[in-house]
Amino acid sequence: MDRRLFVLALGMFALGTDSFVVAGVLPQISHTFNVSIGAAGQMTTVYAVTYALLAPTIAALAAGVNRKTMLLSGLGVFVVANVATALSLTFAIAMLTRIIAGFGAAMFAPTATGAAVAIVAPERRGVALSVVIAGLSLSTALGTPIGAVIGGLGDWRWTMGFVAGLAFLAGIGVWAMLAEVPLPPHITLKQRLAPLANRRIGATLASNLLVQTGTFTVYTYFAVVLDRAIRGDTLILGGLLVLWGVAGTYANLHAGRLIDRIGTQKVLVSFLIVLLITVALLPWSGAYLWSTLLAMVFWGGCAWGQLVPQQHRLVSIAPASAPVVLGLNTSCTYLGVSAAGLIGAAGIRIVGAHNLGLISAVAVALAIAASQLAREPAPTPSMVRSAG
Repeated sequence: MDRRLFVLALGMFALGTDSFVVAGVLPQISHTFNVSIGAAGQMTTVYAVTYALLAPTIAALAAGVNRKTMLLSGLGVFVVANVATALSLTFAIAMLTRIIAGFGAAMFAPTATGAAVAIVAPERRGVALSVVIAGLSLSTALGTPIGAVIGGLGDWRWTMGFVAGLAFLAGIGVWAMLAEVPLPPHITLKQRLAPLANRRIGATLASNLLVQTGTFTVYTYFAVVLDRAIRGDTLILGGLLVLWGVAGTYANLHAGRLIDRIGTQKVLVSFLIVLLITVALLPWSGAYLWSTLLAMVFWGGCAWGQLVPQQHRLVSIAPASAPVVLGLNTSCTYLGVSAAGLIGAAGIRIVGAHNLGLISAVAVALAIAASQLAREPAPTPSMVRSAG
């Protein structure tokens, strides 16, 4: 395995940890700045929406910039922003630094996936992408729980320092191990957005956006949604986050085999139905530790597992535009995270933190409906005669 891929994966690991770790330290942030839990959750929202909106834009506008320069610049901005978050004296400054961190992430992430493809042989591109993207999914299994434990045992500011340290190490690796990376073919922003005109691609992207909205409406406020099971114990909180991430990583690794056996649609709908039931039951299962443990397995596994059939469908519909549609799918993931922060904050005021799972269930139900619209049309009699 090319060791350079692991350096890029470490950078994605840092970005993913930064995306999700705020969920584990929300109470501390809320207390430090004397703001509500819902307001504190917007630190995740502004980071995610900045990333989602700027990633395709920067990728198009900076297509001619040296790849190594882009990687190091993105990580540099990201490190400085996270250190600034840790040192923030007011909530307004902290929010501004999260926007800057999202900007750095938007510079690094699409460049890293493109670089992974460019530095390996054509027959190894699939493996290269899976290694780099695995850094993102592993961040929920390892980075986020570790960051939450650091924040719980010490101060949430040390959590942001931990994230900055991860990115700094990735930057050293990029500087030391990556030579000049070939520039990709120039793709304009208009060309990047063109696949949205395809109904099936649009419906698939909408389905993923809705799933992420449903998932992170609860996850962003994890510490308060499941406070009855956690009982203020930092180690329980960290353990639940680990279980959630490990279940998701396992599902990611095995979903491809299921697709080969029973097809994309069956795998996707099965994951989404189980996810719907799991989040809908959280108001009751979240009251006890044993039932919360079970919920983490099904919730994490299905929430992350559904990404594989979604991506598989996108590539199957538009193989020639695979990098573009997968990039749009990632943007939809972060737009979903952004919407979730706002919806969750409103939901806490309306139905209470313990009942956010019911709001999540509505979003997942809509995702199932969107996935049906993305199905391949059944062959008509005329199509059958033509094929014959």
